[in-house]
Amino acid sequence: MRREDNGSGGSLWSRRIARVGAVALAVTVVGLASPASAHVTVTPSTTAAGAHAVLQFSVAHGCADSPTTGITIQIPAQITSVTPTRNAWWQVSKRTEKVDPPVTDAHGNQIVERVTAVTYRTDTPLPDGYRDVLELAVQLPETPGTDLLFPTVQTCATGESAWIEVPQNGQTLHRLDRPAPGFVVSAGIHHAAETPPAPAPAPGNGVTLAALLAGLVGSALAAVSLFQQHRRA
Repeated sequence: MRREDNGSGGSLWSRRIARVGAVALAVTVVGLASPASAHVTVTPSTTAAGAHAVLQFSVAHGCADSPTTGITIQIPAQITSVTPTRNAWWQVSKRTEKVDPPVTDAHGNQIVERVTAVTYRTDTPLPDGYRDVLELAVQLPETPGTDLLFPTVQTCATGESAWIEVPQNGQTLHRLDRPAPGFVVSAGIHHAAETPPAPAPAPGNGVTLAALLAGLVGSALAAVSLFQQHRRA
């Protein structure tokens, strides 16, 4: 397991990720590009606003025929809590940055640092034609409708594939050659106010009402009988 990168160094890899982030914001696809046969994709366990989710990043092929040796996933600024899942085949490291000024999340926790990228590397390359899944546990933003994009760089023994393209001017992901993995935060239900249950009737209320009705009927019958006896007299 390699030591985590705390973001203080100016390594070549760090500069590459910063360059990829800048390119991801500026990519515009001209014409009708043919989508790649398989992408690096993300599947969340839930998309509910404010929920804790596990994001599964699927790597389905190499760079052309070259096996995969590394995956770097950029974390969108809207996510401030990230916990990578360890994988026996991969070494994992995190890159972080200070949050200045600090922010307070929906649970009252003060956020002073966040993960900006997670990198998985392996000394046993993933062959082309084989699939693996890498997981990140995150807390999703509280705002429904938030677009979350995770520009991802796939490094191979020969070459790399940058899955960093984002839709521009009304484009859809299907129009992109190498779209960044992503999804949209949906309306959550776990914050909905609970309706208090209706109070249960007090014990004996039904019996008391029945007894009262029976008494009224008895009194009415007695009055009729008394009236008939009075007329015969």
